[in-house]
Amino acid sequence: MSDLVARTGRHQQRYEQGHRLIAGCIPYKYRYSNDASGGKRKKIVEVLMIDTPSGPGLLFPKGGWENDETVEEAAGREALEEAGVRGEIKELLGHYYFKSRSHKDEFCPDGSCRAAMFPLLVKEELDSWPEQSTRQRKWLTVAEAAQQCRHSWMKEALSDAFARWHASIGEDDIYID
Repeated sequence: MSDLVARTGRHQQRYEQGHRLIAGCIPYKYRYSNDASGGKRKKIVEVLMIDTPSGPGLLFPKGGWENDETVEEAAGREALEEAGVRGEIKELLGHYYFKSRSHKDEFCPDGSCRAAMFPLLVKEELDSWPEQSTRQRKWLTVAEAAQQCRHSWMKEALSDAFARWHASIGEDDIYID
């Protein structure tokens, strides 16, 4: 396999109505609890978050959606570049608006962004990935992730949209918090 490299630059960045378009995901997987009492083991949802050198708190993988890819492809690319995971992108959770302090340019001088967020069922966790030298990844329960989430819009995507979406997929024996 060739070395993976993160995309850089903004020459293909998409914009719409004064917003920089962002694609992101909430990577998730299932683990089973260790029930020592002999009862039924619980299937627990865990989500993957990453840290960033720009400040405290944890984030979900996200970044610019570029002209040569679908929004789903962009979300999957960001998960690979920032968190070193591949998987299956599920349906759109929603769009979230926020202002970026670090990504202002001539097309979006106030840093306005619109992020499309998706659940991503993790199928592969890589030992090596493009941004591993600047990011650590951490698996958390949904409740733990909500507490450690840096941005309110990401917390809303997790606590409201992801929780509602996960409940709608009909797996009765799964504990989300």
